Parts: sequence; C-alpha cells; structure tokens
Amino acid sequence: MESCDLYDVHETNGSPSWDDHDHQCLEEPDNVECLRRKIKFFFMNPCEKYHARGRKPWKLLLQIIKIAIITIQLVSFGLSNQMVVSFKEENLMTFKHLFLKDYVDGGIDMNAVYRQADVYDHIDYVLEQYGHLHNITVGNHEYEKNGTFYNPLTVCQEFYRNGTIYPGNETFELDAQVKTDCFNVHPMHHPSLREALPNFELHFKRMLTVRITFVLKAINLQTVRHRELPDCYDFTVAITFDNRAHSGRIMVDLESDVEINECRDWKVTGASARNIYLTVLFDCFIIVTCISSFALCTRSVVNGIQLQFEYTLYSRNQVPWSDKLAFLNGWYILIIVSDTLTIIGSILKMEIQTKVLTSYDVCSIFLGTGTMFVWIGVIRYMGYFRKYNILILTLRAAFPNVVRFICCAGIIYLSYCFCGWVVLGPYHEKFRTLNTASECLFSLINGDDMYPTFKNMKQKRSLVWVFSRVYLYSFVSLFIYMVLSLFITIITDTYDTIKQQQSGTPTSELQKFMSGCKDLPNSGMYRLDKNKGLLNCCMSRYVECSPHNLVWQLQLLKMSYISTHTGTQCQSI
Repeated sequence: MESCDLYDVHETNGSPSWDDHDHQCLEEPDNVECLRRKIKFFFMNPCEKYHARGRKPWKLLLQIIKIAIITIQLVSFGLSNQMVVSFKEENLMTFKHLFLKDYVDGGIDMNAVYRQADVYDHIDYVLEQYGHLHNITVGNHEYEKNGTFYNPLTVCQEFYRNGTIYPGNETFELDAQVKTDCFNVHPMHHPSLREALPNFELHFKRMLTVRITFVLKAINLQTVRHRELPDCYDFTVAITFDNRAHSGRIMVDLESDVEINECRDWKVTGASARNIYLTVLFDCFIIVTCISSFALCTRSVVNGIQLQFEYTLYSRNQVPWSDKLAFLNGWYILIIVSDTLTIIGSILKMEIQTKVLTSYDVCSIFLGTGTMFVWIGVIRYMGYFRKYNILILTLRAAFPNVVRFICCAGIIYLSYCFCGWVVLGPYHEKFRTLNTASECLFSLINGDDMYPTFKNMKQKRSLVWVFSRVYLYSFVSLFIYMVLSLFITIITDTYDTIKQQQSGTPTSELQKFMSGCKDLPNSGMYRLDKNKGLLNCCMSRYVECSPHNLVWQLQLLKMSYISTHTGTQCQSI
C-alpha cells in the first residue's frame, strides 16, 4: 500500500491530463528510485547483470559462438569462391593467347593494328583458331551446341551509314546514324573470312568497331578435390577491334562474360558427397544461431525504447536527444544488421552448395559484410574494460565533428579531382578518368606514389607542366600539412571528454539521474523479489499510474474518500 494524493488534485483542479498524472506517479520517491534502478540495470555490463540478478550472459555467449562458426563458414566459402574467380581469370588469359595473334602478356602495343591487311589477318586468325579449337587447346573447352549442330560465331561491323571524308581538303560529309551488319560464320567449314563471306568488306574510314563473339563451354573440375560438385561454365567471348578514335590505330581487346550453370548430368566416383550435406547442415545451424541472436538483440532494443519512454515521461518530455539515443544501443543495431546479412548469405550459400543458384559474388558480399559487422561488434564487449574503452569513447565523442569536417574537406577534395581530371587527364595516365584522379589524390594524401606522380607528367606543354607543379604542390601542402593536422586535432580534443567520463563525473542529465542510485550490483536490490524486487516495484507502479487504468482508479479513490473521509490510498493492481 502506497499513498497518493491524486484524488485531492482531481477535486480541486478538475480533470488532470494523462501526462500530469503519470508524472505525479513517477515523482513519488519509491517510483523515482525504482526507475533509477531500472535504468542503471539496463546500462550494466553482462558481468554486473549477473551479480545484480544472477542472469547469465546469454547474448555474450551466443555472440562468441556466432563469431567462431561464422568465421569458419566465411573461410570455407572464401576458398570455394577463390577457385571460381581463379578459374575465370585463367580462362580469360587462355582465350587471349588462343585467339589474339601475337599476344604477349602485359604488351599493350601488341594489342593494336595499324594496317588494313593486319585487320583481316587478325580476323582470319580468330576464325582459324576457333575452327581448330579441339586440336590446339589443352583445356576442356567445347563449342556451344544447338541440338546436334555447333553454334556459329558472329562477326558484326558498326560504321557510319554514309560519309565522305577528305582530310586534304579539310572537308567531310557524314551521316551520324550508326549501322550494324552481322554475319554468322562456321569456321569448321570456312576457316577464313574471305571464304565464309566473299562480299564482306570493312569500311575503314567509316568503321567504328568490329566485334567477333562466340560461346565456349567448360567445367571447373578442381572443386572435386574439395568434395564439391563441379560447375559448368558458359564463356561468352567478345573480340573487339576499336576504331572509334579514327587515329590510325585500331585497338584489339578480348573480354569474357561468364555464366555459371548446374551441370545437367554428372557422376563422381572415388569421392564421398557427404561433405556437401554436412556443409548444408552447418549452414542451417548458423541460420538458427543468427535468428536467436536477432531475437535477443531485438528484445533488448525494444526494452530500451520502452525504458526511454518511461524516463521521458518522468522528465516531462524535457530530455535531450543525446540522452534519448543513449537508450538505443547502436551495438545491438549493428548485430541485428549483421544477423540479417548472415542469414541471407547463408541461404544463398546453401543454394549454391545444392547447385540451385550460382551467385557467388552476391553471396560473398552478404557473408563478408555480415562477418565484418560481427567482428566489429566485439569492440562492444572490449569497452566494458576501462583501459580498452578509449577507442570507443573517442569515436563516439569525435564522430559528429569528424563528419562535419569531412563534409568541408570533401568539397575541397572534389574540386581538386575535377580540376586534375580536366587539365591533367590528357597528359597524365593517373588523371585519365575521374575515378583514377580521385585514387591518385587519395594516395598522395597518404604519402604513397608521390615521386612517380610528379615524374610521369609529360612535358609536351610547358603551360600544363607548370600548372601541374602548382596543382600538385598546393594539394600536398594543403591536405598533408593543414587538413590532416586539423583532423588529428579534432580527435585529440575529444580526450578531454574521455577524461571527464572516466573520472566518474556525470556529463549528462541521464548520468546525473542514474548517479542518484547508490545500490551496487551485488546489493540484492535488483533481484526479482516480491518484497523489494525491481520489476515488481516498477511494474506495479507503472500499471497503477498508466492512463489505461486512470479512470477506474479515480472512481475507486472517490469511493474510498467518501467512505473514509481521509487520504486516498492507491492499491497496487
């Protein structure tokens, strides 16, 4: 039984508002102390919660188990993905050596032709190599079939529809519409272009590109050694003769687009396939673990939001956003996101293991990002130790200022990127595109590759060369000696905040409110006891003072007042 002067207020001031009544109930000494205990218990670490209420740190144990099994899963999938990527890259290199005439690794100039006869020779070389593929390749490559017939390769020429160009007279007439002519060729029957297409002619002055495309099939057998079923690959090979610059130099390039499919019919002897089913079962265990972690963290987030509402009600909605966000644990949000990504990645991995899907890249992104977030979440538990908490407190205190600083510095950085790309791009390989210009400047900030960047600037234009020196020296001086120094200053200034927090002095209204609770975790005041239990005290007062039961309580109070003519007694409901 606890006293409450609610009826007197109701009689003298009329009908009170729900917020005023809730605030009155929370302002009672017992309720305020109860709220302090609840908030203090909420912000305790797992060890303190164990001493306070004997609650075992299930989330901590679950996170430790999850880190171990997710890391094992990622390593296993990473090895499989590495075999897939290496198989793609090695086949691409094989195709370049097979179908590009006089190809040399790393020889850029060798992938270009300068004479009309060389273009025809290179095309005939591709057709000849394709027709004799079975006799020259050392791999298990095969043509694509349509029934019992081999699919032909396709030769396409893109050129301006009409045009007469006379550089000597400095005159030209051109129809800018692009026309594409495509022909199917069977190199097994016609090993040269002249035999297959007698009327085919390349319009060099109007020609934009010549593209030869064909499909080859292969099987990645190296996965058998790891007791995984091999995948079947479809390589769409495209050889392009690029003449869009019309500079007298036609670039020759080979690209390969890969499609991974499940093999239609397979039989493997001498190796057990049980490993596949064990892997799928292990993935199912990871999914169950992540679902459990997701549920526990979601419950903690919901409890924090509910507790934040109670504290806001006690403070009459005069709570700063920093204190409100303190109840929303960002580490739990990170774990929830990590669990979601890991569950999706594990499902995709199971589909890949059973050969239903072949989305290795998508699966690796989900699993890799999920594992990264899991390991970052370990920092939360390191923060419970006083000496390891410096990193977390520094990041938390400096983050707003760092974001504002990066926005200002990013504007200056982008201005240098655009300027370098436009002015230095034609004369410097590292500024040829906006992306490479940004990468080059970011390397300069970190002091990497500085001398080659200055040296590789071509000195064909004195004005541009002088501008490049002013540009590079000003950028290095501005960002290394000023911007980075200011950035470091922002980080070091947060040390005062860390020192104030570690000294035990409350720095926020929420911390000052919690400092009023002097009960230690092992004092027994946080136990779920009927007489002095934390939840019984707080929940009874919450139900008693909730707006849903206010009308009924007012009626009971009025009847009690009429019968006793004394102070109102509020019974716990």
